[in-house]
Amino acid sequence: MHDLANTTLGKYDVIREVGRGSMGVVYLGHDPFTGRDVAIKVALPESLQDKRSGARYRKLFFNEAKVAGKLRHPNIVGVFDAGVEGDVCYIVMEMIFGGRTLFDHCQPDSLLPIEDVVRVIFKSARALDYAHRQGVIHRDVKPRNILLTEDGEVKLSDFSIALRTQGDATDTQVHGYIGSPLYMSPEQVKDDTITNQTDIFSLGVVMYELLTGRHPFAADNLPAIAHRITEKIPTPLLEMRPDAPQILGRILDRALCKEAGQRYKMGLDLAADLSLVYDHIKLLDEQLPGDEKFKLVRSLAFFDDFTEPEIWEVINSSGWLDFTPGSEIIAEGELDTSFYIIISGDVTVFKGELEVDELHQGDCFGEMGFIARKERSATIIAKSGVTTMNVRPSMIERASLNCQLRFHKVFLSALVGRLSQATERLSAGASAVSAYPTAR
Repeated sequence: MHDLANTTLGKYDVIREVGRGSMGVVYLGHDPFTGRDVAIKVALPESLQDKRSGARYRKLFFNEAKVAGKLRHPNIVGVFDAGVEGDVCYIVMEMIFGGRTLFDHCQPDSLLPIEDVVRVIFKSARALDYAHRQGVIHRDVKPRNILLTEDGEVKLSDFSIALRTQGDATDTQVHGYIGSPLYMSPEQVKDDTITNQTDIFSLGVVMYELLTGRHPFAADNLPAIAHRITEKIPTPLLEMRPDAPQILGRILDRALCKEAGQRYKMGLDLAADLSLVYDHIKLLDEQLPGDEKFKLVRSLAFFDDFTEPEIWEVINSSGWLDFTPGSEIIAEGELDTSFYIIISGDVTVFKGELEVDELHQGDCFGEMGFIARKERSATIIAKSGVTTMNVRPSMIERASLNCQLRFHKVFLSALVGRLSQATERLSAGASAVSAYPTAR
């Protein structure tokens, strides 16, 4: 393949080569119409022309443009354009200056701090959640396909073998046993049905490597790797990293469950649990004693019907968050599944710029995000110093069946009460709060 530096492809100026990979050569380019620098990936012509694998290679190459081109997320490398000029096939993407892959931090002597690992996996999980909701399964999540920019931002890349589950999933789609063996899920190894939980397993493998510097299923050959992925439980995180929070080990175990149904259902669920690790690290020295927490929770009407062991279950599987006056607790438009119970303090509810309600000790909010996983349509601001109990679906799922049933009964009762209040306000002419009950 001849050097394309100092030429043009379509409307793009090709400046210089910046890297090579299995799918092609990457050049620094410039879009004179938008004034921005871009990365131009050019397919290797010898691969496209190969009689045995050329057609498949072409599918893989343009699958990335077709799939990733539909995704717009701050933690996914943007794909802007694609084209063919003569015998040159190219894709135009977001240029990541000074980027490095997570592979650089999967060795024992170059591990990131635990807080940074949590942040990276949190953002990767949010990116995957977005892709999954757009009907895209990545299928090749691994350290080399997650980039860190110069300022530490996370970028998920390489959707060349992504599976589209919605729409026109035909012309560039590649099926069958495909992916990077070390990062395959058990269902990929068995060539079973692939779901978004496949990506969550692979991201769990990446997280294990970032935390330990070891691959959880490494072996000398493909059959041995496949056996370990499908049958063997990796060494527990806390044996490898005694300094890691226990909750991080539980999160990792769930992400790496052999059965897809036992893993996190969505990337947002994984991200929500990872946010608890932030809380743990930041507040480790500031936690209230367990007995004091119990007394505060026991006094709330929400927990009147709970037995003492059930209250302890909720306390042990929830976050405990403090907010200063004026702090934003949830923001209109954000996607979050958290459900909050006010332990102390007062909050104000806003719809846009309009103040629509106040909530106090024992009240709760976030019901619709918790049950429907929809974007928030109201903002909650701490009016005074506020302490909340923060509950997420994935946390309640780990409680006993009796505790789950009790929680959901009270939760639904609170939701019905909220809707009844809204109906009364509407009938009284308070139209300003018409959207409020579904906002939270």
